[in-house]
Amino acid sequence: MAEKMIVSSSPHIKSGITTRKIMLDVIIALTPAAIASVIIFGPKALLLIVVSVASCVASEYVSRRVMKRENTIGDLSAVVTGLLLAFNVPVGVSPFIVIFGGITAIVVVKQMFGGIGQNFVNPALTARIILMASFPSEMSTWNKPFYYMQTTADAMTTASPLGILKSGASGTMPNLLSMFVGVRAGCLGETCAVALILGGIYLVYRKIISPVIPLCYIGTVAVLSLIAGRDVLFDLLAGGLLLGAIFMATDYATSPINFKGKIVYAVGAGIITMLIRIFGQLPEGVSFSIILMNILVPHIERLTRPLAFGKERVKK
Repeated sequence: MAEKMIVSSSPHIKSGITTRKIMLDVIIALTPAAIASVIIFGPKALLLIVVSVASCVASEYVSRRVMKRENTIGDLSAVVTGLLLAFNVPVGVSPFIVIFGGITAIVVVKQMFGGIGQNFVNPALTARIILMASFPSEMSTWNKPFYYMQTTADAMTTASPLGILKSGASGTMPNLLSMFVGVRAGCLGETCAVALILGGIYLVYRKIISPVIPLCYIGTVAVLSLIAGRDVLFDLLAGGLLLGAIFMATDYATSPINFKGKIVYAVGAGIITMLIRIFGQLPEGVSFSIILMNILVPHIERLTRPLAFGKERVKK
């Protein structure tokens, strides 16, 4: 009886998984898309990625100091937000616009709601929507792949594939192989499908994300595209569907934790995406669909929460 008994609250079984390790895996998974963006869009893409990450990290450091809270830049979550924000802007935007987006994502969306795990919408996507509303021209001007190798100014810009489909804008529609490897107009991190898929496979293998949300999201878009008589592969490869489904819809803080909730959440995001693509004025709907479903997550979890054994769900 000489040994002292320690009484503590749960959890009693702990693992070596930390926020920093999870975020490091996400950074590794995003690296192929980052490399592809620099190859496709040139040195400016690297500059925007560096500026975005730096602005997010600096914003988190300063805001935590001002709020007199323990600094959390060491968990690498701000780095992930910076990468995702950079992946959601075209290469032609000014670095100052990206800095504004980084401050918005970290200070307004993340830290003002308490920090990591307490924001109810995805910071990078929310910042992208704010940038789209604040700088519509810059956020909708697309540079051609390898534009930095061109010698004439008129060969540098083009319409995105979804923009060509939506409005009949001038431009040559890329073939599916080009879209798969990323040789098309678009935001920095959304064009190279093969890089995003490799990153997604890595995250599933490392058990960082569940495949339920990406598969249900992408599957819903595929089914609705087929029903609407559209080119299914085009809808899957065009726009930011793969980037959103793999890396942003799966955000721990803004997505459901139970299995049924994940399915409802992902199917809802897929439906909203296709409704915007088919009937909306905007050619793309991924950002808006994920944000809308983020807002509905508390209700989804309440309605799909598993019951304790022997309990019955109370009907209201």
